[in-house]
Amino acid sequence: MMKTADVVIAGGGVMGCSIALHLREAGASRVIVIERDPSYAHASSNLAMGGIRQQFGSALNVRLVQLSLPFWKSFDERMSRSGLAVRANFRQRGYLFLVHPDQAPAFERRLELMRSCGAAVEKLERSEIAKRLPDAHLDDISFGVFGRDDGYASPREVLKGMRAGAQAAGAEFVAGEVVAIERAAGRASGVSLASGERISAPAIVNAAGAWAGVLAARAGLELPIRPQRQHLFRCALPDFWPYRFPMVVDPTGVHWRHDDPDHVSDLDRIVVARTFADEPFGENFECDEKRWVRDFLPPLARRMPKLANVRMIEGWCGLYEVTPDHNPVLGEIAELPGFHVAAGFSGHGLMMSPAIGRVMSEIIRTGQATSADVTPLAVDRFARGEVFQDGAMI
Repeated sequence: MMKTADVVIAGGGVMGCSIALHLREAGASRVIVIERDPSYAHASSNLAMGGIRQQFGSALNVRLVQLSLPFWKSFDERMSRSGLAVRANFRQRGYLFLVHPDQAPAFERRLELMRSCGAAVEKLERSEIAKRLPDAHLDDISFGVFGRDDGYASPREVLKGMRAGAQAAGAEFVAGEVVAIERAAGRASGVSLASGERISAPAIVNAAGAWAGVLAARAGLELPIRPQRQHLFRCALPDFWPYRFPMVVDPTGVHWRHDDPDHVSDLDRIVVARTFADEPFGENFECDEKRWVRDFLPPLARRMPKLANVRMIEGWCGLYEVTPDHNPVLGEIAELPGFHVAAGFSGHGLMMSPAIGRVMSEIIRTGQATSADVTPLAVDRFARGEVFQDGAMI
């Protein structure tokens, strides 16, 4: 017998789980989440940096993280009500952008916009930066931009907790791969799985992350989302560091944060990342450890000479889900009513996931988002030539 549901969500990462959680809390009767890899070995939300920031170059992106902040502040307590101990440990140590003179005009405009949105951001002179980063070389820095409410969390614990919360709220999880989107009367009507199982539902959500374009193609739709490899490295500090790093973003694009030890006897560590726009598109999880010495360590050591002796412990790669303007696609697809998309976040999905869960729940249940106007992120913006501008992508 075919299963039936109110909503089927394809993709059980942080985004799919957040949508499921918010749908169930809003009263959706039966929500089924389909995840092709329950181990989450290659899930972007499992392999992420874990940053959470309000610092963006568009009012909408600022708003989506502002909506998410209360959720992050109470995340561990809230998700632990599922019976599973969760330690995402959202540390509000701030995001600190170091601004080169060439970047100064753009950051001045961004500061004005963020303040108009009510974001807690401040401009730091070099002397003030030095108080937060006493070991930094700052001769080439004009100023800093610091967001005190920002910070970072443990991605693996976020994923574990979000799934536990969705299950505790009543969402059902199925291990399988969606191979086809079924149609009836011109609408999406259900999904077929590789196992042969079929599930009917009036609403289907594509939350497949880096594979969202592939899933859309199985519905006969073109979705401009492609996977792009991102390197991250975990490093041991030479000694226990006398202060905790915020998320520091260098003008070169290299950025790092503390990776706090679980026990006093453990190594003190940092996680370092850097995005390269010329990275070839495609599904690639192979970590090229030579890039640590070539592309990551030199700018890190120039900025923080005392970090020149950090020891790289491990490197890994996850996938960004990239759209042409590096911003997500949200909402129902006009060509196939009942088929919704929440994907293409290009590296800022985890931080926005609570707000996106809420917004997508509103769209699916009522046809309109009331918490935030996300219509500028509709997929047809590319066909209209109206790309969404935000210069604060990392």
